[in-house]
Amino acid sequence: MFIPTTRKEMDRLGWREPDVVLVSGDTYTDNSYNGTALVGHWLLDHGFKVGIIAQPDISSGDDISRLGSPRLFWSVSAGCVDSMVANYTPAKKFRKEDDFTPGGVNDRRPDRACIAYTNLIKRHIKGSPIILAGIEASLRRIAHYDFWSDSVRRSILFDSKADALVYGMGELTNLDLARRIQAGEDWRDAYGICRIESSPPPECSVIPSYEEVSDRSDRRPFMKAYSIFRKNSDPKTALPLCQRHGDRWLVQNRPRRCMTSEELDSAYGSSFENAVHPYYAKQGKVKAMETVRNSVTTHRGCYGDCSFCAISVHQGTTVVSRSKGSIIDEVRRMASAKGFNGIIQDVGGPTANMYGIECAKKIAKGRCEDRRCLGGRPCPHLPIDHSGQIDLLDSLVEIDGVRRVFVNSGIRHDLIVADRRNGSRYLDDLVANHVSGQMKIAPEHISDEVLELMGKPGSGVLLDFKNMFDRACRSMHLDEYLTYYFMAAHPGCTESDMRELAGFCSKKLSIRPEQVQVFTPTPSTYSTAMWWCGTDIDGRPIPVDRSIDGRQHQKDIVAGRRNARRSLRDADGTLQTVRRPGGCGLRGQEGFLLCLVDRQRFRHSQDFRLSERRSGRCPSRFR
Repeated sequence: MFIPTTRKEMDRLGWREPDVVLVSGDTYTDNSYNGTALVGHWLLDHGFKVGIIAQPDISSGDDISRLGSPRLFWSVSAGCVDSMVANYTPAKKFRKEDDFTPGGVNDRRPDRACIAYTNLIKRHIKGSPIILAGIEASLRRIAHYDFWSDSVRRSILFDSKADALVYGMGELTNLDLARRIQAGEDWRDAYGICRIESSPPPECSVIPSYEEVSDRSDRRPFMKAYSIFRKNSDPKTALPLCQRHGDRWLVQNRPRRCMTSEELDSAYGSSFENAVHPYYAKQGKVKAMETVRNSVTTHRGCYGDCSFCAISVHQGTTVVSRSKGSIIDEVRRMASAKGFNGIIQDVGGPTANMYGIECAKKIAKGRCEDRRCLGGRPCPHLPIDHSGQIDLLDSLVEIDGVRRVFVNSGIRHDLIVADRRNGSRYLDDLVANHVSGQMKIAPEHISDEVLELMGKPGSGVLLDFKNMFDRACRSMHLDEYLTYYFMAAHPGCTESDMRELAGFCSKKLSIRPEQVQVFTPTPSTYSTAMWWCGTDIDGRPIPVDRSIDGRQHQKDIVAGRRNARRSLRDADGTLQTVRRPGGCGLRGQEGFLLCLVDRQRFRHSQDFRLSERRSGRCPSRFR
């Protein structure tokens, strides 16, 4: 069922008032890819009356007050993307389009949406507590570097004047808050929230204050704060944190535990309509809905833990997978729905091939402090085995009404290379049955120094995977190809590194990409800490190009733009060009859904087919 968004819907259900009202910067699409809908259905399934107000008009109180004041609390989110990332390009130019807004015009999501919506509620409908949630609140919960103002900002909880903040994935925490507030119990010690206090609790680990981390003359306290913040992010090992802001304290309670597989099955098995709510559908087409309409999330979390990625900060580094039966049931519901075309567009998650693969030691004791699960080389304790994913995909194809099942989420190529037993079999299955002409992977770079800072595997692993992929295509007589995602201007990356990347793409990968991602510092990631401080976490200086022109020039060296040709010719005597198809200008959780939207639009464009035909990599059906 659709969650009510109008008074008329509430009247039909016999509700006098909602218990919780969810406010979002995205329009209301009723599917599990919309975090607001996911949390809303979770609360609804547990007996609470929930309403949703999507993209309220901030110029008046009419929109925000149409459901009345909630009995328990408001939950305010900017949407599935940080509002500043959604509204501005890496060059700080305003984005004219928004795939999460009816009609596609970016005219309804305010900058710093959590702050704007909280102020809107306080102006027009006072009473119930306001609790921030979603990725914007989660990543900005402590003092953080803000790329768009080029400054360190206070915790968003102080700037918004909300009552509390839910960080991480919000189902369990929101349910706990709803139950406590309904019972009249104290909720300020709930796991998974941040709050403001006049003094620090005795058990807290104190991180450098806002005043210290915002000092431009000495940025070491900022990196120290990040280091403590990162160390205390695992639910098994984390301590509460506190950070002074003036004469008050931000208190971050311990993280909420991960959902179990059974709880994840329940959340994703709710009665979603898989459509845009009629109230918003009449306002125009929502492009994001078309991309995820027949897609399935198989798991949550990512232990890739890339330095620039927000997924590990928000979803966590522990992968929790849904049961095979739950996924099959969801696909059966899709297949029986009116108008289903027989195609499942995506079966995956933050990284498709992490489904069913997790470290038992980490589940029991928490994340290791001295190493990443993957990084340059997978940890030997990680039981890498793709057989479960092969079995799942085979089962989905057998469902009545399903003609094709695609895997369009990103693939960790190093996991496939490391799986000596089933890696080749999994890749063969993808190439033969689950890839529509291209497979996308994200090596990001090929310089060892840059890759180490990114937390990514080396170029040798990339070449090993390319050889495996090429062998699979040859053995099956298929004309398929790899789509590579690269990044420019990451901390530690120089023009020399980009020239090395350009030459590698031409000589080793035989491609000519034209689009390369320019690194955008998003709050609370390790890469952003390096960007602001100019050092790694151990205090070693690294080069950082912070100028817009300089960052663009790094991209142009690889993209072959006119103003970069002289530098590129000087590097190896020939003009090299590189293309990354389908780039949406984002990484991590901010970019996950936008990448889904962007990949199909670009893949079928004339520019893409023309470029790939010239390079000899375009499948015959696209020529």
